[in-house]
Amino acid sequence: MSIISLEEYRHAHYEPDMDYVDGFLEERNTCLLDHSEIQGMLTAIFRNHRTEWGVEAYISLRVQVGPTRFRIADVCVMLADWKHLEQKTPLLCLEVKSEEYSLEREVARAQDYLQMGVREVWIFDPQKRTAYVLRGSEMTEQREGVLKLAGTPIELDLASLFAVLDE
Repeated sequence: MSIISLEEYRHAHYEPDMDYVDGFLEERNTCLLDHSEIQGMLTAIFRNHRTEWGVEAYISLRVQVGPTRFRIADVCVMLADWKHLEQKTPLLCLEVKSEEYSLEREVARAQDYLQMGVREVWIFDPQKRTAYVLRGSEMTEQREGVLKLAGTPIELDLASLFAVLDE
């Protein structure tokens, strides 16, 4: 593995796109059916509520989480007027766990978002029908009910989200 410059990464196109961590490229989740279904459903939910919640949702957006780090969230939720803000920190990052990667790997990626100032990261595990909410150094597991982002109108019913896998 050779070191890639930040400038080279910024101008390169990878298929699929890759995270950039301190000079090295890291593979992301491959989009298997369950992963794709949940990622699409999350995007649809946030886009359907964009006006009500004052947000925009982006799939696979490169986010610079540190001076030498870029992460690509499965779904990145930004305030609706983020393009006009000086600080481009996402409001919420959503990740879908792939069967091929451990939860620990996803949590490590999520820590980069939290360190840059993202309020929460939600990791969805389609196989276990579980969501993990990371807030600061705290992680909670939720198998049912509604996820809510404090201080916002954002709420997500887990049963409705995971129902797409049973269709």
